Amino acid sequence: MLERTAPLAERFTAAGYRLYLVGGVVRDLLLDRDMSSGRDIDLTTDALPAEVKKLVAGWADSVWSQGERFGTIGCQTDGWTFEITTHRADAYDPDSRKPDVVFSDQIEADLSRRDFTVNAMALSLPDPVLIDPYNGAADLAAGRLRTPLSPQESFSDDPLRMLRAARFIAGYGLEPDPELVVAVKAMADRLKIVSAERIRDEFDKLMVVEDPSPGLWFLADTGLMDQFLPEFSRMRLEQDPIHRHKDVLTHTIAVVAKTRPDRLVRLSALYHDVGKPRTRAITDGGVSFHHHEVVGARMTRERMKALKYSTDDVERVSRLVFLHLRFHTYKMGWTDSAVRRFVRDADDLLPELIELTRCDCTTRNERKARELSLRMDELEARVAELQANEELRAMRPDLDGNQVMTHLNLGPGRDVGNALDFLLELRLEEGQLGEEEATRRLDAWWAERQAKG
Repeated sequence: MLERTAPLAERFTAAGYRLYLVGGVVRDLLLDRDMSSGRDIDLTTDALPAEVKKLVAGWADSVWSQGERFGTIGCQTDGWTFEITTHRADAYDPDSRKPDVVFSDQIEADLSRRDFTVNAMALSLPDPVLIDPYNGAADLAAGRLRTPLSPQESFSDDPLRMLRAARFIAGYGLEPDPELVVAVKAMADRLKIVSAERIRDEFDKLMVVEDPSPGLWFLADTGLMDQFLPEFSRMRLEQDPIHRHKDVLTHTIAVVAKTRPDRLVRLSALYHDVGKPRTRAITDGGVSFHHHEVVGARMTRERMKALKYSTDDVERVSRLVFLHLRFHTYKMGWTDSAVRRFVRDADDLLPELIELTRCDCTTRNERKARELSLRMDELEARVAELQANEELRAMRPDLDGNQVMTHLNLGPGRDVGNALDFLLELRLEEGQLGEEEATRRLDAWWAERQAKG
């Protein structure tokens, strides 16, 4: 890392300016975290943007200045990307996230505007000296999350920092300072001035840390979750006798923690029981949540759209929520037809659906957990067996539309679609029939329809 920046730092030093590594890269260097996969480097300097452009010209392979009015010049060389920002001491409008950009020639002023002390450190270049005016290194060692200035001032500058705190609590095992927690509880509603896109992107970063549970509980306990996922407060109040948890949210966060850190799998785990509070019913047999997967899929779609997720993300997560109980509807055994339909409905999300189903078991009853695991093993074996024999992933009727139209002397239209639906049902129920048998069945179906008029 340091060797990559040395030639650039020497240019700045020769011109009478200072250059510093700043932010997350310094934090992760102190933690000795593996940074081999990252090729983006953040730097800060006392040189103004116009001077920065002159200094990188001839050294970088390419230079861009879209962020120049905010003090940032970007460049790339040898496959490494550098963002060089002039020291800033911005002032913020309380009702906006857009700062009045104010440049500074002091690194300490720049660091004071950073989100947390663990990110408010810099490393001078080319000779590395740690600049740590807010004791970020000590906070890292102590596992403490604090803000450089008062948390009220820091969160007023950028309310998204409250949500970002959850990621650092979960991803770095940091304990939030009591003053920070008090500020988030008092200022949670300020998140409303932050765009849905920024909230979504920051939340997604939390969801893919190794175990997001501590961050999710921080969001729930401070009320910050209510600002962008209001449905989840009701889950916390809803008792869940099925999973023997004191509430549905406890079960939900446990499921999230069990899944691999894949963004869409984690989101489907988060939303999978969101429909339970709306479907709760008390009968002589106890508490039930009938069709909560249907209601939950609709609620998932609505909430993800509000957070500006892509159409593909919305469709995939809501489909996993809708299907997450499908496995449990086959308690009496798996017929070949049931396996085919399960695979057909899951389509390209089959691995994710199986993982979600497995992780949805959070019971402490070892017998029940073992039974579920064995049933899932059996299902996967059956899928593999049928897949080998029938190419389940490419499940189609034995005749295509052109063959149907030719054989029945039909033009394109509803009758052809109905015929293909009939043939697909046969395929699902009985497996591959072959062209001859499928044609015979089609003739019988068509004759019956004609007879009915």
